[in-house]
Amino acid sequence: PIYNAFDDKQFELRHDKMKTYLRKLDDDNINSLSEKEAAALLSQIESTDKELYLLREKYMTNLKKVLSAKKILKLKKSEDDFNRKLLKQYRDKAAKN
Repeated sequence: PIYNAFDDKQFELRHDKMKTYLRKLDDDNINSLSEKEAAALLSQIESTDKELYLLREKYMTNLKKVLSAKKILKLKKSEDDFNRKLLKQYRDKAAKN
């Protein structure tokens, strides 16, 4: 439940908010932004980054209540290894096409 709640909220932040920002960050849009609009967008991105950091901090605090530090490190390593493997598979598949 701790991981699922964290993952759901992280997904929401990354995909819902960041996707909106990234759409505005293509070359044509960046060039057409006023300085004020660019500053506002940058502020929104920073705010989302901060939310993600605070979410991760809360997640770690909650994990520490139920898992040992050693198990948390193993979980972190497993997540990182999985993500690396997934990216490698994606790159390999893209290279074949």
